Amino acid sequence: MFKDKILNKLVEQYGPPPNRKERSEFLYEEIIESIIGQQLSGKAADTIFNRFLSLYKGKKFPRPKTLLNTDIEKLRGAGMSYSKAAYIKNVAQAFLDKTIDVEKLRKMSDEEVISELTKIKGVGKWTAEMILIFTFKRSDVFSLGDAGLRRAIKNLYKLEKEAQILKLTEKWKPNRSLACWYLWRSLENR
Repeated sequence: MFKDKILNKLVEQYGPPPNRKERSEFLYEEIIESIIGQQLSGKAADTIFNRFLSLYKGKKFPRPKTLLNTDIEKLRGAGMSYSKAAYIKNVAQAFLDKTIDVEKLRKMSDEEVISELTKIKGVGKWTAEMILIFTFKRSDVFSLGDAGLRRAIKNLYKLEKEAQILKLTEKWKPNRSLACWYLWRSLENR
C-alpha cells in the first residue's frame, strides 16, 4: 500500500480505517470542536466539549447567533480559556456573516482552504489541516504542527527535524491523510 515498510506494518496491525463520509455540512460545528480541542488530550477535549454542549437546551449544538449571545464567562465555566471562548465566537460571527462559504471551500485547493479558514482569528494552520482531513476528507494532508504525528514519527522512524519529516512524508503522497490515521493509531497503546 505505502512505499514504506514501517507504515505497511501499521496497516497490517490496524487494518483499514473506518469509511467516513465528507462532513462539510457540519463545518461550523467541526471548527468549533477543533478549537476547543486545541493543545489538549482527547479526553480533556471531550470533557470540555460536552460541558460546552450542556450549556444549551438538549445538549444541541448552538446556532451561531445563540453562541454569540452566550456570555464569555459562561463559556469559560465550561472549561475554556478566555482566548478559546473568544475564538469560537469569532467562528460563529464568520458563519453568521456568511464569510465562510462551504461550497466555495469544497472547490478550493488544500492551500486555499487553509488560507481562507486561517483568516478567522483563532483558526490556525493545525485547525485548518484537521478540518481538511476530518471534515473535507482530503486524501493528501500532513500536519507538521501536530504533536501526535511528530511523536509517532519520532517513535517509529527516530526523526525529529522538520526537513527529515517532510522528506519522509513525500513517500506517502497522495495518501498522507491515511498515513496520519495510522500514525495516530500507533500512539494509542503507548
